[in-house]
Amino acid sequence: MTILVTGGCGYIGAHTIVDLLENGYDVICVDNNSRSATRLLEGAEKIAGRKVMNYKTDLCDFEATRKIFEQHPVEGIIHFAAFKAVDESVREPLLYFQNNLISQINMLRCAEEYKVHHFVFSSSCSVYGNADVIPVTEETPLKKAESPYGRTKQIGEDMISDLAKVSAGRFILLRYFNPVGAHPSAIIGEVPFGKPSNLVPAITQFAAGKLPFLKVYGTDYDTRDGSCIRDFVHVCDIAHAHTLAMDYLAKNNNGTNCEILNLGTGNGVTVLEAIHAFEKVTGKKLDYTMAERRTGDVVAVYANNDKARKLLGWSPRYGLEDMMRTAWEWELVLDGR
Repeated sequence: MTILVTGGCGYIGAHTIVDLLENGYDVICVDNNSRSATRLLEGAEKIAGRKVMNYKTDLCDFEATRKIFEQHPVEGIIHFAAFKAVDESVREPLLYFQNNLISQINMLRCAEEYKVHHFVFSSSCSVYGNADVIPVTEETPLKKAESPYGRTKQIGEDMISDLAKVSAGRFILLRYFNPVGAHPSAIIGEVPFGKPSNLVPAITQFAAGKLPFLKVYGTDYDTRDGSCIRDFVHVCDIAHAHTLAMDYLAKNNNGTNCEILNLGTGNGVTVLEAIHAFEKVTGKKLDYTMAERRTGDVVAVYANNDKARKLLGWSPRYGLEDMMRTAWEWELVLDGR
């Protein structure tokens, strides 16, 4: 089965390509490299021992996107390609609406035109906003998104939900919580675009001396230590869920043609607890500073993952210390140590 992976040169995309290849799938990658480079794809090929056809195509260009489908018999799509920095989306909302939504529309149009009936969408826990009750389940009512990025994911889910009502295709929407860590080989990991906006690459870059400071945004949240609560999940666990989702779609197991699944460990971890976990596994003391809340951040969110466990047979294999250890080992590779 040939799977088209959009954004395959990115962090989660590259790890997913490894998992797909190791489980017998053929992969075609498309990535315009506006927020990535080919390094991670090349690393994925090295780990899996297989080459991957890669198209440097802007998915906002519909005709250029169609040409890929004209050249290859694509049987499944995993759609990662999107801008994802919460703080940048607050500053430049139109950029996010244009890039994330138009590219998704074009992929769905091609899926319909070329009868690609297996579609996995990269969504986010940001769709929940500041949920009234946690852990959140897939039935938890969605609140107002706290950022334009989160809103593009809400709209993206609605787009697929509406299409599924009239489509012969089958769709799975995977709501990621906070992907972190790196492949245990340290051949691929997260490469932030510019200054990191996510916690773990900020931690590792600060520890490596690449950042002058490490800020914890928010000291007065209603949590056990005043910092935000997140559900950190290893990127390899996230990647494997996509392979399982494609397996599930290929077997025609789903009773509905549009399933939504949470991908999180089910454990809420505060920002300060994450920092302390890094300090424990590396032996490095971090002289972080406390700062005011950051616009776009939710207070707390973590997952109920029962549905993913039941439908896909998915369960996280890596703990928080594994996440921090592999992230640091990858940072040392990037730093040339």
